[in-house]
Amino acid sequence: MSGELVAITMFVGAFALVFGIRYFLNKEKMAMIERGIDPGLRKATPRPFISLKFGLLMVGLGLGLLVALFTTRGIFSANMTNAEEGQAVAVYFGSIFIFGGLGLISSYVIEKKWLDKQP
Repeated sequence: MSGELVAITMFVGAFALVFGIRYFLNKEKMAMIERGIDPGLRKATPRPFISLKFGLLMVGLGLGLLVALFTTRGIFSANMTNAEEGQAVAVYFGSIFIFGGLGLISSYVIEKKWLDKQP
């Protein structure tokens, strides 16, 4: 009984979500038409550094995984207990986020330097 109720609730919720999104998008387009703006044309902002940003993020994540691998193999022995495995997982997640963040920060620094050089 409760499984059927959950399925029905999820179906109704998904339908309401899709209907609401379409309703508000239509309402936004109608408001743009009333103001004389063409709703089909949206100004796309150029993103010249998007590939640099993702590239540096992926390099950072890869470096984080390598550092975590070498750290866990160097600190922990081959026969790990459950507590040591938990610490190894923390080292992996910490390294991934630290090096991924460093990749994004370096991307920001490179973009900032380039934008400061532009007139």
